[in-house]
Amino acid sequence: MKGSELRELGLEELEQKAQDTRDELFSAQVKQATGQLENTAMLKTLRRDVARIETVLGEKREAAK
Repeated sequence: MKGSELRELGLEELEQKAQDTRDELFSAQVKQATGQLENTAMLKTLRRDVARIETVLGEKREAAK
């Protein structure tokens, strides 16, 4: 997901998307640990998505002050 797409979302939507992405990352990490994950590049993508979402959330929270 691109940063420009994330900036269009509201604060609550971003928080929900962050939680969903973190849950998906956790699930992928468990699958990786048990040898069930086929696409290991997904871990890197999910980590970066979480970072992007958190960055935009921080920007929006600062702007709200």
